[in-house]
Amino acid sequence: MTAAPYTYDDLLPLMRRAVDPLYGPEDSTLDVIWTLYDRILDVTPATADDIARDRFYLSKGHNAHAFYSVLTAKGFIPAEWMDTAFGPDSRLGTHPDRTLVPGAEISAGSLGHGLPLAVGTALGLRAQGVDAHLYVLIGDAELDEGSNHEAIAYAGATSLGALTVIVLDNDSASHGWPGGIASRFTAHGWTATDTDGRDHDAIEKAVRAHDGRHPHVVIARATSRI
Repeated sequence: MTAAPYTYDDLLPLMRRAVDPLYGPEDSTLDVIWTLYDRILDVTPATADDIARDRFYLSKGHNAHAFYSVLTAKGFIPAEWMDTAFGPDSRLGTHPDRTLVPGAEISAGSLGHGLPLAVGTALGLRAQGVDAHLYVLIGDAELDEGSNHEAIAYAGATSLGALTVIVLDNDSASHGWPGGIASRFTAHGWTATDTDGRDHDAIEKAVRAHDGRHPHVVIARATSRI
C-alpha cells in the first residue's frame, strides 16, 4: 500500500487525459486495481525492485487505461505521461510493457499468459524462501485459454497459498461452466469468493479471504461505465 498524491476521484480524469486509438477508455477493472494498490499490495515506487514486494500481474492487458491511471495516482509514473499515452513515442502502449512502464511486473498482450507466469513466479519465490504475495487480474474470457486451465490445476495441486487471482466477470466468455466461474478453480483445490467489482470494501474483504494455504480466486462482477 502506498500514500497517494491523487485520490480515487482523480482516476477517471487521469484516464481521460489519454486517448487509446485501439480500445478506447474502459474502466471495468478500475475499482479492483485501485483497491489492490490502495489497500492490499505491499509495494511502493521505492520498493518496486525489492524481492519481497507483493506483485500485481495484469493479464487483462487491454485495460491499460485503468492500470496507468492507478500507477500515476500511486506515484509510479508521472502524470504528464498520460497526456501522450498510446502515442507512437510514448512508453505507455495499448498493452503495458514491463521494460518501459515503471511498476508493471509483466508485459501484457497474449491473453491467458498472466496466470501461468504468476504460478512460475510463486514457485520461484517459494524455492527462495521469500514471503511475498502475487495477485493476478484476468478477464473471464481468458478462461477460454487452455494455458489458464493448466495453471489453475497446477497451482491447486502444489498449494500455492501465496497466489490470488481476481477474475473480472463481465459476461464476455464464450463458454460457461456448471456452478459458475468459481467451480473451475474450486475443483482443483482453490478457495473462492464472489464480490461486487465496484465495491471497494467488498473487494478488499474478498481478497483477504484467502487462508494462506491454498490459492484463492475472487470473482469480481463489473462492466465498464464509460
